[in-house]
Formats: sequence, structure tokens, C-alpha cells
Amino acid sequence: MSKPRKPKGRPVSGWLILDKPFDFGSTEAVSKIKWLFKAQKAGHAGTLDPLASGMLPIALGDATKTVPYVMDGRKIYEFTVTWGEERATDDLEGDVTRSSDKRPTADEIQALLPGYTGVIQQVPPQFSAIKIDGERAYDIARDGETVEIPSREVEIHRLTLLGCPDANSARFEVECGKGTYVRALARDFGRDLGCFGHISELRRTYVAPFGEDAMVPLSDLTALEEIEDEAERLAALDAFLIDTGEALSNLPQIVVNDDQAHRLRMGNPIILRGRDAPVSADEAYATARGRLVAIGEVGGGEFRPKRVFAG
Repeated sequence: MSKPRKPKGRPVSGWLILDKPFDFGSTEAVSKIKWLFKAQKAGHAGTLDPLASGMLPIALGDATKTVPYVMDGRKIYEFTVTWGEERATDDLEGDVTRSSDKRPTADEIQALLPGYTGVIQQVPPQFSAIKIDGERAYDIARDGETVEIPSREVEIHRLTLLGCPDANSARFEVECGKGTYVRALARDFGRDLGCFGHISELRRTYVAPFGEDAMVPLSDLTALEEIEDEAERLAALDAFLIDTGEALSNLPQIVVNDDQAHRLRMGNPIILRGRDAPVSADEAYATARGRLVAIGEVGGGEFRPKRVFAG
């Protein structure tokens, strides 16, 4: 029997909150970070278009197990809509499909926003990762076809007009839930105002629970390539990582001792004692000595692990 193949790279774990530069794809960014850190595994929590900049949370190693908890978090974007043209991709990259000489006033724009706040119906862009009969919408669109994409519910928690730099554009900030397409907001604003529009600038500044102050510019990381000593270079890179457990801050936390941590890592439940212990929770996480041990459920006086993490 052949021996199992040893994973390539280091078993480094944690979150790197990248400030993704403009004109750089999310997949490309993950590959670059994985290579820099020599990590065995890497993944991201929410694609950011190449023409967008800002926060791209990247999980390394065991942190990839917590990606769904970040994917579901609220996000904040700052964006500019340019009026007068609707484009195939709803951003600068696509061909112009409709145009208008009309330009909206700030009052007209402001009056529009309440209708886009709360739970709304939104049709994703033609160039999106939505699957239609098993095929990505953007692949169908690249073949020159137009498909009917059904609308879906998204939640807009806050939508603010930041200003109108000139008659041709307006700047906004939006706080939204999972699955919201900001490009679709620009498209729909333009249609409702009768002037058409598209995204000309987009930046993500927040992905719950990570704040803007956690972002690391790619240039800060690539500058460390000049360090010739590999151990020193990797230690400098690791200093930018955020502990895996930070991704779970919206869940109840249970602090356990070393013996309990060992039991959990073996896949066994532990008995919860103490008045501060949660009585019931579909999901909670356990830590020992400040390190994530397991994600599980609480019930019947026990914490039962579903996912466990290396010590």
C-alpha cells in the first residue's frame, strides 16, 4: 500500500485580511498569499471583482474551516456610480448597452434610497457567478447570450449618499448582507432615475467581523520577499495573521481546560458546568489557552464538537 502523500507547504493557520489592489483577481490574490506564506491550504471569504479594491479576507490552513462564518457576515462598500451609460457588466469593463443625456439631482437620488433599504428583490448581473442550468452566468454572457436570471432577496441594512462630485457621478456607502451585488444596485439606480448608470469605482471596507484597521496592503507583504533568511521572512509574514477564532466572534464562546480540549479534539463531547455556560446553542466555539479548539453545538448540558482544530 502506498503511503499517503504529505501535503506541500507549512501547516500555518489564521486569517490574513488583505487590502486587495485594483485590477487584481481574488483567485490570483489567494494564490499569491498561499505562495508567500508557503501554506498548505488557502481560501477566501467572498469574491471581490478585479476592478474592485479593498478587504479580501483570506483563510490559511485550519482557518479555511471557518470561511462560511465570514461569508455570511455583513459587508460595507464605498462605490461611485457614473450616470449616462449602462454597461453589459454593470462596471467599467463592459460595452455600453444603453445611454442617456439625463442627469439626476442629489434630491432625486436621495429620494430613491429608502426603496433600496431593508429586504429587497435584486436581479444579479448578467456577468455574475450565479448558476443557470448548471452553468455560470458570466460564461453564458461571454458567449454573447442573454439569460433570464431570477430575482432573489437581499438585505440592505444601510445606504447612504456620500456626495455628488459632479453632475455625472454620485458616491455611496452601503452596508449589506450576503449575496448583494453592488453592481446591480448601480444598474437599478440608473434605470429608476431614467438616466442609466454603472459602477466606476468600488471598494470594500468591512467584512464582519473584520474591521478596516485589520487590512494589510499587498505591497507590505511582497516587500518582505527581500528578506533572504526564510525563517525570518516567514516569521515576519506570520505576524500579520489574525487568530482563526476571531472569525467566530458572533458565536457563543466556551473556555475549556487542557483535558477538555483533548477530549474535544478526539471528537468526544464534554460536560458543561458553571452558571455562565450556554444552555442551548446550534453553534458555539470552544477555546483553550486562547486558541480555537472546536466548533459544535450545545444541548443537554454538553458541548458536542462538529469541527475540531489542531492545537
